[in-house]
Amino acid sequence: MTMKRILVAVLLAASWTAFTAPMLRAEEAKYELKAAATMKDVLQESLGKRVIVRLETGESLEGTVMKVGDTVAHLAKLSGRDFYDAVVRIDRITAVVFKVRS
Repeated sequence: MTMKRILVAVLLAASWTAFTAPMLRAEEAKYELKAAATMKDVLQESLGKRVIVRLETGESLEGTVMKVGDTVAHLAKLSGRDFYDAVVRIDRITAVVFKVRS
């Protein structure tokens, strides 16, 4: 092979790796829900992490899960609401949205 062909082959291999490696890593991360999981369990797994909780009323709150009690959860540093935290009833949460892949 000529030097030019070798260089082209190396550049193609490098660009293929650069584009496909992040996609392969993104597919590896996944969330596995336990069969008997409750909303409380999901929140406890998210302690210290940012989540969005959707309430029965349709309102969404985004914040960091600080503590999870038997009936309520504390969300700190609410998004879009400087200086505010929230305590929400766990039985009023219809969904918890959280980041799994980067």
